[in-house]
Amino acid sequence: MCFTMRTSAERLRIPSENVRLFTAARREATALLRLASLLAYDLETQVPDGIRAGDDVAVLVHGSLATGGAWRPLRRKLEARGASVVTFTYGPSSGIREVASAIASVLEGIPMGARVHLVGHSLGGLAVRWYVQELPHDPRVVRTISVAAPFAGARGAWFFPGPAGRDMQRGSPALERLAETAGFAGVPHLSIFGTADTAVATSTTFPVGDRLVVADAGHNTLLFDDAVVNRVVTEISTRS
Repeated sequence: MCFTMRTSAERLRIPSENVRLFTAARREATALLRLASLLAYDLETQVPDGIRAGDDVAVLVHGSLATGGAWRPLRRKLEARGASVVTFTYGPSSGIREVASAIASVLEGIPMGARVHLVGHSLGGLAVRWYVQELPHDPRVVRTISVAAPFAGARGAWFFPGPAGRDMQRGSPALERLAETAGFAGVPHLSIFGTADTAVATSTTFPVGDRLVVADAGHNTLLFDDAVVNRVVTEISTRS
Protein backbone atom coordinates (compact mmCIF):
# COMPACT_ATOMS: atom_id res chain seq x y z
CA MET A 1 0.00 0.00 0.00
CA CYS A 2 1.29 3.41 -0.97
CA PHE A 3 0.58 6.61 0.90
CA THR A 4 1.05 10.06 -0.60
CA MET A 5 2.10 12.73 1.83
CA ARG A 6 1.13 16.34 1.13
CA THR A 7 3.35 19.22 2.09
CA SER A 8 2.02 21.94 4.36
CA ALA A 9 1.81 24.30 1.38
CA GLU A 10 -0.24 21.76 -0.57
CA ARG A 11 -2.60 21.18 2.36
CA LEU A 12 -3.19 24.91 2.65
CA ARG A 13 -3.64 25.48 -1.09
CA ILE A 14 -6.79 23.37 -1.42
CA PRO A 15 -8.94 25.20 1.16
CA SER A 16 -7.53 28.53 -0.04
CA GLU A 17 -8.68 27.70 -3.58
CA ASN A 18 -12.12 26.76 -2.27
CA VAL A 19 -12.39 30.06 -0.42
CA ARG A 20 -11.39 31.96 -3.57
CA LEU A 21 -14.03 30.18 -5.66
CA PHE A 22 -16.67 30.69 -3.00
CA THR A 23 -15.84 34.38 -2.77
CA ALA A 24 -16.09 34.79 -6.55
CA ALA A 25 -19.45 32.98 -6.61
CA ARG A 26 -20.76 35.13 -3.77
CA ARG A 27 -19.69 38.31 -5.57
CA GLU A 28 -21.42 37.14 -8.74
CA ALA A 29 -24.64 36.36 -6.83
CA THR A 30 -24.52 39.82 -5.26
CA ALA A 31 -23.97 41.37 -8.70
CA LEU A 32 -26.99 39.52 -10.09
CA LEU A 33 -29.17 40.85 -7.29
CA ARG A 34 -27.84 44.35 -7.88
CA LEU A 35 -28.47 44.03 -11.60
CA ALA A 36 -32.04 42.87 -10.93
CA SER A 37 -32.63 45.92 -8.74
CA LEU A 38 -31.64 48.18 -11.67
CA LEU A 39 -33.82 46.58 -14.35
CA ALA A 40 -36.65 49.09 -13.92
CA TYR A 41 -34.42 52.08 -14.63
CA ASP A 42 -33.40 53.85 -17.85
CA LEU A 43 -35.80 52.02 -20.15
CA GLU A 44 -36.07 55.02 -22.49
CA THR A 45 -33.25 56.42 -24.58
CA GLN A 46 -31.50 59.17 -22.64
CA VAL A 47 -29.36 61.68 -24.52
CA PRO A 48 -28.22 64.63 -22.36
CA ASP A 49 -28.93 68.15 -23.52
CA GLY A 50 -26.09 70.48 -24.31
CA ILE A 51 -23.65 68.07 -25.95
CA ARG A 52 -21.23 70.08 -28.07
CA ALA A 53 -18.50 69.38 -30.61
CA GLY A 54 -15.42 68.08 -28.82
CA ASP A 55 -17.34 66.67 -25.84
CA ASP A 56 -16.67 63.09 -24.75
CA VAL A 57 -19.85 61.03 -25.00
CA ALA A 58 -20.09 57.50 -23.60
CA VAL A 59 -22.79 55.35 -25.22
CA LEU A 60 -23.40 52.44 -22.84
CA VAL A 61 -24.91 49.28 -24.34
CA HIS A 62 -26.22 46.71 -21.87
CA GLY A 63 -26.25 42.93 -22.28
CA SER A 64 -29.13 40.67 -23.19
CA LEU A 65 -31.74 40.21 -20.41
CA ALA A 66 -30.72 43.53 -18.84
CA THR A 67 -31.66 47.20 -19.34
CA GLY A 68 -29.90 50.54 -19.53
CA GLY A 69 -30.16 50.71 -15.74
CA ALA A 70 -27.32 48.19 -15.47
CA TRP A 71 -24.88 51.01 -16.14
CA ARG A 72 -25.94 53.35 -13.33
CA PRO A 73 -22.80 52.90 -11.16
CA LEU A 74 -20.47 53.50 -14.14
CA ARG A 75 -22.66 56.31 -15.37
CA ARG A 76 -22.30 58.22 -12.10
CA LYS A 77 -18.51 57.96 -12.25
CA LEU A 78 -18.36 59.08 -15.87
CA GLU A 79 -20.63 62.06 -15.30
CA ALA A 80 -18.54 63.06 -12.29
CA ARG A 81 -15.53 63.23 -14.62
CA GLY A 82 -17.37 65.47 -17.07
CA ALA A 83 -18.40 62.95 -19.73
CA SER A 84 -21.88 62.92 -21.21
CA VAL A 85 -23.56 59.52 -20.96
CA VAL A 86 -26.17 58.03 -23.29
CA THR A 87 -28.13 54.88 -22.39
CA PHE A 88 -30.93 52.99 -24.07
CA THR A 89 -32.73 49.66 -23.68
CA TYR A 90 -33.33 46.99 -26.30
CA GLY A 91 -35.43 43.83 -26.24
CA PRO A 92 -34.11 40.55 -24.76
CA SER A 93 -34.26 38.68 -28.07
CA SER A 94 -32.40 41.32 -30.09
CA GLY A 95 -29.33 40.04 -31.94
CA ILE A 96 -26.05 41.74 -32.69
CA ARG A 97 -27.29 43.39 -35.89
CA GLU A 98 -30.45 44.74 -34.26
CA VAL A 99 -28.51 46.24 -31.35
CA ALA A 100 -25.96 47.78 -33.72
CA SER A 101 -28.85 49.38 -35.63
CA ALA A 102 -30.18 50.74 -32.34
CA ILE A 103 -26.75 52.25 -31.67
CA ALA A 104 -26.90 53.95 -35.07
CA SER A 105 -30.32 55.41 -34.22
CA VAL A 106 -29.08 56.70 -30.88
CA LEU A 107 -26.06 58.37 -32.49
CA GLU A 108 -28.37 60.36 -34.74
CA GLY A 109 -29.20 62.44 -31.67
CA ILE A 110 -25.56 63.24 -30.89
CA PRO A 111 -24.04 66.32 -32.54
CA MET A 112 -21.34 65.98 -35.16
CA GLY A 113 -17.92 66.70 -33.74
CA ALA A 114 -18.53 64.90 -30.46
CA ARG A 115 -16.08 62.17 -29.40
CA VAL A 116 -18.10 58.98 -29.01
CA HIS A 117 -16.96 56.03 -26.90
CA LEU A 118 -19.02 52.85 -27.32
CA VAL A 119 -19.06 50.60 -24.25
CA GLY A 120 -20.89 47.26 -24.29
CA HIS A 121 -21.44 44.46 -21.79
CA SER A 122 -21.84 40.86 -22.98
CA LEU A 123 -23.92 40.91 -26.20
CA GLY A 124 -23.66 44.70 -26.09
CA GLY A 125 -19.89 44.32 -26.41
CA LEU A 126 -20.36 42.32 -29.58
CA ALA A 127 -22.77 44.92 -30.93
CA VAL A 128 -20.40 47.87 -30.47
CA ARG A 129 -17.78 46.08 -32.56
CA TRP A 130 -20.38 45.15 -35.18
CA TYR A 131 -21.31 48.82 -35.39
CA VAL A 132 -17.76 50.00 -36.16
CA GLN A 133 -16.84 47.02 -38.35
CA GLU A 134 -19.98 46.47 -40.40
CA LEU A 135 -21.95 49.73 -40.54
CA PRO A 136 -20.92 52.86 -42.45
CA HIS A 137 -17.93 54.58 -40.87
CA ASP A 138 -18.82 57.14 -38.20
CA PRO A 139 -15.82 59.43 -37.56
CA ARG A 140 -17.23 60.43 -34.17
CA VAL A 141 -16.49 56.98 -32.71
CA VAL A 142 -12.99 57.13 -31.23
CA ARG A 143 -13.00 53.97 -29.08
CA THR A 144 -14.90 50.78 -28.31
CA ILE A 145 -14.79 48.87 -25.03
CA SER A 146 -16.28 45.44 -24.44
CA VAL A 147 -16.94 43.98 -21.00
CA ALA A 148 -17.40 40.20 -20.79
CA ALA A 149 -18.22 39.98 -24.50
CA PRO A 150 -18.48 36.37 -25.74
CA PHE A 151 -16.36 36.74 -28.88
CA ALA A 152 -15.79 32.97 -28.86
CA GLY A 153 -19.37 32.15 -27.91
CA ALA A 154 -21.39 32.07 -24.71
CA ARG A 155 -22.04 29.01 -22.63
CA GLY A 156 -25.79 28.43 -22.48
CA ALA A 157 -26.45 30.58 -25.55
CA TRP A 158 -29.39 28.29 -26.28
CA PHE A 159 -31.11 29.80 -23.21
CA PHE A 160 -31.40 33.22 -24.84
CA PRO A 161 -34.40 33.85 -27.10
CA GLY A 162 -34.34 34.58 -30.83
CA PRO A 163 -31.38 36.18 -32.60
CA ALA A 164 -29.60 36.86 -29.30
CA GLY A 165 -29.10 33.16 -28.63
CA ARG A 166 -28.30 32.42 -32.26
CA ASP A 167 -25.60 35.08 -32.50
CA MET A 168 -23.90 34.12 -29.22
CA GLN A 169 -23.51 30.45 -30.13
CA ARG A 170 -19.93 29.35 -30.58
CA GLY A 171 -18.97 29.57 -34.26
CA SER A 172 -22.06 31.56 -35.27
CA PRO A 173 -21.83 33.50 -38.57
CA ALA A 174 -21.93 36.77 -36.65
CA LEU A 175 -19.01 35.83 -34.40
CA GLU A 176 -16.99 34.54 -37.33
CA ARG A 177 -17.62 37.78 -39.21
CA LEU A 178 -16.48 39.86 -36.22
CA ALA A 179 -13.23 37.89 -36.09
CA GLU A 180 -12.64 38.21 -39.83
CA THR A 181 -13.09 41.99 -39.99
CA ALA A 182 -11.65 42.92 -36.59
CA GLY A 183 -8.64 44.76 -37.97
CA PHE A 184 -10.40 46.70 -40.70
CA ALA A 185 -12.30 49.31 -38.67
CA GLY A 186 -9.28 51.23 -37.38
CA VAL A 187 -11.06 52.01 -34.09
CA PRO A 188 -9.07 51.32 -30.88
CA HIS A 189 -10.56 48.62 -28.68
CA LEU A 190 -10.26 47.42 -25.09
CA SER A 191 -11.52 43.95 -24.10
CA ILE A 192 -12.27 43.35 -20.41
CA PHE A 193 -12.70 39.80 -19.07
CA GLY A 194 -12.99 38.13 -15.68
CA THR A 195 -11.25 34.90 -14.73
CA ALA A 196 -14.36 33.67 -12.89
CA ASP A 197 -16.75 34.32 -15.79
CA THR A 198 -18.67 31.06 -16.28
CA ALA A 199 -20.83 32.50 -19.09
CA VAL A 200 -18.05 33.34 -21.53
CA ALA A 201 -15.89 30.65 -23.13
CA THR A 202 -12.40 30.55 -21.62
CA SER A 203 -10.92 30.71 -25.13
CA THR A 204 -12.52 34.10 -25.72
CA THR A 205 -10.22 36.66 -27.22
CA PHE A 206 -10.42 39.50 -29.73
CA PRO A 207 -7.82 39.90 -32.47
CA VAL A 208 -7.22 43.62 -31.98
CA GLY A 209 -6.75 46.05 -29.13
CA ASP A 210 -5.77 45.83 -25.48
CA ARG A 211 -6.97 43.41 -22.82
CA LEU A 212 -7.76 43.80 -19.13
CA VAL A 213 -8.21 40.54 -17.21
CA VAL A 214 -9.75 40.91 -13.75
CA ALA A 215 -8.97 38.10 -11.34
CA ASP A 216 -11.89 36.25 -9.72
CA ALA A 217 -14.54 38.42 -11.37
CA GLY A 218 -17.67 36.88 -12.88
CA HIS A 219 -19.81 37.88 -15.84
CA ASN A 220 -21.97 40.43 -14.00
CA THR A 221 -19.48 41.20 -11.27
CA LEU A 222 -17.48 43.05 -13.91
CA LEU A 223 -20.26 45.64 -14.24
CA PHE A 224 -19.69 46.81 -10.68
CA ASP A 225 -16.01 45.99 -10.14
CA ASP A 226 -14.00 49.06 -9.11
CA ALA A 227 -11.04 48.12 -11.32
CA VAL A 228 -13.31 47.86 -14.36
CA VAL A 229 -15.23 51.06 -13.64
CA ASN A 230 -12.02 53.01 -13.02
CA ARG A 231 -10.36 51.67 -16.18
CA VAL A 232 -13.37 52.57 -18.35
CA VAL A 233 -13.52 56.04 -16.83
CA THR A 234 -9.80 56.52 -17.45
CA GLU A 235 -10.07 55.33 -21.06
CA ILE A 236 -12.87 57.78 -21.80
CA SER A 237 -11.48 60.77 -19.92
CA THR A 238 -7.97 60.43 -21.42
CA ARG A 239 -7.55 62.08 -24.81
CA SER A 240 -5.76 60.17 -27.54
